[in-house]
Amino acid sequence: MSARRAAWPSGKLLVALDIDGTLLHESGVVSDAVSREVRRVVEAGHEVMLATGRSVASTLPVLEQLDIAPEYVVCCNGAITLRRDPAAPSGYRREYVETFNPTNVLTTIRSHLSGGRYAVEDETGFYRYHGDFPERALGNASQHVEFEDLLHTRATRVVVISPDHDVEDFLQVVERMGLHRVSYTVGWTAWLDIAPDGVNKATALERVRQTLGVPRHSVMAVGDGRNDIDMLHWAAEAGRGVAMGQAPPEVQEAASELTGPVAEDGLRHVLSTIV
Repeated sequence: MSARRAAWPSGKLLVALDIDGTLLHESGVVSDAVSREVRRVVEAGHEVMLATGRSVASTLPVLEQLDIAPEYVVCCNGAITLRRDPAAPSGYRREYVETFNPTNVLTTIRSHLSGGRYAVEDETGFYRYHGDFPERALGNASQHVEFEDLLHTRATRVVVISPDHDVEDFLQVVERMGLHRVSYTVGWTAWLDIAPDGVNKATALERVRQTLGVPRHSVMAVGDGRNDIDMLHWAAEAGRGVAMGQAPPEVQEAASELTGPVAEDGLRHVLSTIV
């Protein structure tokens, strides 16, 4: 990324928002109250961007729903960073992409998880998967393949689900796997997201912060999931790391602030503190 030369305006914030469970309710919509507050903050001169575990294809419609066009967007838990580009068909281009060879991690997990279901996402957002996944979980750009075929794709993300486990049991299984040379997070259900080593929302956001010349104290991040822990730590070090009210205890502990749950539009309340 090329750095901007202009100084970051005094008082302007870089605000990074998670999507699911932060912006979006369980129904998959952003409330009118939250949408209005997001646009108010943008109109006040702050940079509001998304930092999500979602793929590019499932992230861009949220920008359209919010009617905002930030300079950068972080997708795939930090493996892909988009930059605004009016010449691109979607209005964004892939500015930074991290991939890894999934062979070792897939074979390791399969040896511990006989009933697991596996998907590999490539840098274009296309999923190759083995086993049954919930409807719409992987979007339309996907193909069912044999397990061995997953081993030959450079991955931005590996997804593993285990319907036979509740989340606490699954956490214990993942701990016993001893995964190395990758970054991983476990979701609200028995859903494991695996990214390239050392890559997460925080690493991508730090790159964006440095590129834009944003002071460390001028960052704010809001999230609710275990994949937000690094991001909240990063923001809380000198700025504001805000956990949603329904976040698990370990996510709340990573934050410097707590707002209401998504069902009560907790994001609206915290954004209302920005002037």
